[in-house]
Amino acid sequence: MIIRAATQQDIAALHRLIESAYRGDSAKRGWTHEADLLGGQRTDLEALREILADQNQVILLAMEGANLAGCVQLVRVKTGLAYLGLLTVDPDRQAGGLGKKLLDKSEQYVAENWRAEAIEMTVIRQRADLIAYYERRGYALTGERRPFPLDDPRYGLPKTQELEFAVLRKEIGAS
Repeated sequence: MIIRAATQQDIAALHRLIESAYRGDSAKRGWTHEADLLGGQRTDLEALREILADQNQVILLAMEGANLAGCVQLVRVKTGLAYLGLLTVDPDRQAGGLGKKLLDKSEQYVAENWRAEAIEMTVIRQRADLIAYYERRGYALTGERRPFPLDDPRYGLPKTQELEFAVLRKEIGAS
C-alpha cells in the first residue's frame, strides 16, 4: 500500500471511489455510507479540481498497485489546526484497517507539513456508529454542532430535514 498526494490526473478515479462509498447501492456494501440519509451526489468533479488546486488542501490516496483503495482530504484551517474530510475506503475493503492507516497518515502529514497541533472533522450527527469509530481512534465530540447545507445539492439530497454535523477534534501535537 502506497499513500501519496492526489493530482489532477486522479480526479476521475477519485470521484468514482467517493461516490461508490458514500451513495447508492454500491455504498451499502460497506458500513460507512450515507445512502440512508442522503441521495444524489457526494461531490463533483469541479469540487475535486478546486480542492487539488488549493495550496491549503491535499487529498491523500491509498494505492494498491494501480488501484485506488481509499482517500482522505486534509485542509489547513489556520495555524495549528487542520480539518479532515472525505475519509473514504472502497466498500469492498472496509473493516480491514485501511481507514485507520489513512487517519494515522493524515495526522502525521498535518503535524509534519503544517505544524498542526489539532485536527477537526464533522460527521453527520445521526451517524452514531461512525462517530463511535472516530472516538475509538482518539477523536472527541466537542459539543459543537454545525448546520448541514440542506438546500445545496452539491452535498446531496437529504432524505430528512433533521441533518446536522457534530464536530470532533483530536489533539495531535506538531512534530
